[in-house]
Amino acid sequence: MVILLLIPWQFLARAFCFEAAGEKYHVDPLLIESIAIGESSLVADITHDNRDPKTGKFISRDYGLMQINSTHVPGLISKGIIRSAEDSLTRPCLNVQIGTWILAKHFQVCGVTWNCLGSYNAGFRQDRHETREAYANRIYAIYLLLLRERRGVMI
Repeated sequence: MVILLLIPWQFLARAFCFEAAGEKYHVDPLLIESIAIGESSLVADITHDNRDPKTGKFISRDYGLMQINSTHVPGLISKGIIRSAEDSLTRPCLNVQIGTWILAKHFQVCGVTWNCLGSYNAGFRQDRHETREAYANRIYAIYLLLLRERRGVMI
C-alpha cells in the first residue's frame, strides 16, 4: 500500500523538476521531459559508458535522467554545483536542472532549432549533422506524443 502512495508523489516530484527547470531556462517542460525519456527512459540512477566505435576504448560516462556527460563534471564541481558525479544520480531534480542549463547554452550558440537540440546529444562538429538530425527526430516524436497526451495538441 505504501508503494502505491509513493508513485503519485514521485510523478508529481518529477513533473515539478521539469516545470522548475523549464521556467528557469525558458524551455518547454514537456521538451525537457521528452529529452529525459529519450536519454534515460526516466531512470534517475542510470549511467552509460561511451566508447570509441572503432577501438571500444572508454571515452566518457553519462549520468542520470538527462544523461549528463562526464566532460561537464569538473566544471560543475569547480562551480560548487555538485560535489561528485554521483550527485547527478542521487539528485534527479539537480540532474534535470543541469541538463536544461546545458540545452539552454546550446540554444544560445546555434538557435532554438531541432538541429540545435540534436547538439545536446551529438555536439557541434560538422561531421555529426546526421547524428544530430536522428537524435532530434527521436526527441521530436516523443515530444509530439507528450503534447497529445498532456495538452491535447495535435500537430
